Amino acid sequence: MKLAVPKETKEKEKRVSLTPDVVKGLVKGGFECIVEKGAGEGSFFSDEAYCQAGAAIENDKSKLFADADVLLAVNTPDSSQIGHMKRDAVLISFMWAVSSPDLVQACAKQGISSFSVDAIPRISRAQKMDALSSQANLGGYKAVLLAANTLGKILPMMTTAAGTIRPAKVVIFGAGVAGLQAIATAKRLGAVVEVSDIRPETKEQVQSLGAKFIEVKGDESIKIEGGYVKGVSPEFLKKQQELVAKHVKEADIVITTALIPGKKAPLLVTEEMVKSMRFGSVILDMAVEQGGNVAGSEMNKTLVKEGVTIIGESNLPSLLPMNASELYAKNISTFLLHLASKDGFKWEMEEEITKGSLITHKGSVVHPALSKPVTA
Repeated sequence: MKLAVPKETKEKEKRVSLTPDVVKGLVKGGFECIVEKGAGEGSFFSDEAYCQAGAAIENDKSKLFADADVLLAVNTPDSSQIGHMKRDAVLISFMWAVSSPDLVQACAKQGISSFSVDAIPRISRAQKMDALSSQANLGGYKAVLLAANTLGKILPMMTTAAGTIRPAKVVIFGAGVAGLQAIATAKRLGAVVEVSDIRPETKEQVQSLGAKFIEVKGDESIKIEGGYVKGVSPEFLKKQQELVAKHVKEADIVITTALIPGKKAPLLVTEEMVKSMRFGSVILDMAVEQGGNVAGSEMNKTLVKEGVTIIGESNLPSLLPMNASELYAKNISTFLLHLASKDGFKWEMEEEITKGSLITHKGSVVHPALSKPVTA
């Protein structure tokens, strides 16, 4: 099978779907790899490195798409690029299918099979394929560094001849993968860390990292599936906001990480809370691409409101492109080898990982979370 690796075209995207090391293993396993010229440059992988790994370099993006049996990407190509793919080819990438109906329909109409890596079930045997976690881990780390770099003070306590500097206070919303890494990073830098999460089972994890847990008692409106929040009522969000308002007011840095799959991100930091913060404090909204957890945050913009800097960086893993690409390449290649061999796909339609991640197949939308199948 011919595996194609395109150069990503999304704004601010520096990652690449396969690295030379992973290409080398796939070529050894009998796959043919074709990499678009310059695809790895943003992640510091040269065309020469891909050639040495056994890949061919393709200058023509349209030809790359047309020749691919399997297109491996970070982000789903746009509809016009999907139109160059041959019928029965396979696309594997982040698709965010619930919120990207036009791209899903484009895949169905083109007659290609598409797998979304963000839909891979969060089960133990799929851990090595879990691109959401690998990228969120890096995002949580980078969020703290970005906020700390913007803050006009140091994070740790420091005693000098001129006096003692008190440690900075960091408040983190959400103790998922990104939040836990943010906690660990902020603690390593010497900050005092407080954490809010509506899932009581995260309390022990938060405390094990040396942070204080801000406990909000849950109610029946909270829907959790597989350890992830799927829904929450406006009444509960208001109760959470009231409880954490005092902590936000005293914070030097606030980092928000809360996402609900397929829905707008919940508002956690209100305009009044922003106004209450100290002059010079910093907020980083990791959910900005899905509507944001912070009132006034804007995607890919850094704004100053009421003396508070609000950072709306939409693609934090791309700011660490070498590591992000290395991890993603291992995730997506493990996923590919679960689905197929060099001779073709297994198409085990009732197998849990296949069923959970397959979006379109043979001209139809097939994922159970999406609308009725639309046949090409």
